[in-house]
Amino acid sequence: MTEKQAPPVAGLLLAAGGGRRLGGRPKALLPHRGRPLVEHAAGVLRTAGLTRVHVVLGARAAAVREQAELGDCVLVENPDWADGMGSSLRAGLDSLAGTGARAALVSLVDQPGIGPEAVARVLAAYEDETSLVSAAYDGVRGHPVLFGAAHWAGIAATATGDQGARAYLKEHRESIGLVECGDVAQPYDIDTEADMGHLE
Repeated sequence: MTEKQAPPVAGLLLAAGGGRRLGGRPKALLPHRGRPLVEHAAGVLRTAGLTRVHVVLGARAAAVREQAELGDCVLVENPDWADGMGSSLRAGLDSLAGTGARAALVSLVDQPGIGPEAVARVLAAYEDETSLVSAAYDGVRGHPVLFGAAHWAGIAATATGDQGARAYLKEHRESIGLVECGDVAQPYDIDTEADMGHLE
């Protein structure tokens, strides 16, 4: 795929977590609708119109590769996944260098209540490499988020621990375009045993 043909926005799915509060079960492998959760999450990005999807793996990456059908995705292994989401975000953004992508639409594997409609709304708000867009739920910023390439270096420099892009977004909150998605999605996370009831 040459740079001219490359889609301007790439999907970036963060799926490396070890599920510490779920007894060490990686979230990517949790069953949802009969398939691993990571497969569902990648499918949501595809359905929303993203033709290039990079998936960051970490905990039990070999098992995820074996059990999930992700053949149409670029799989990125983050050896430092245990350091938190920040390291996965950095690994994912690094993997997009040289692809011709001008923005990354970032989603999390453990939010199955966020479907293609919300992703498509955020994607539609992309303008150029300076875009900074976030889904909002009743006005509160959530996922997915879209980072134009002009922001990648700044995000990578501040993405530490489990913060991801939080510090960067806080610093640039005046520049963020909010796209209301509360009518089409529910932004819950699958973090604890109690949350497992959201899986189907």
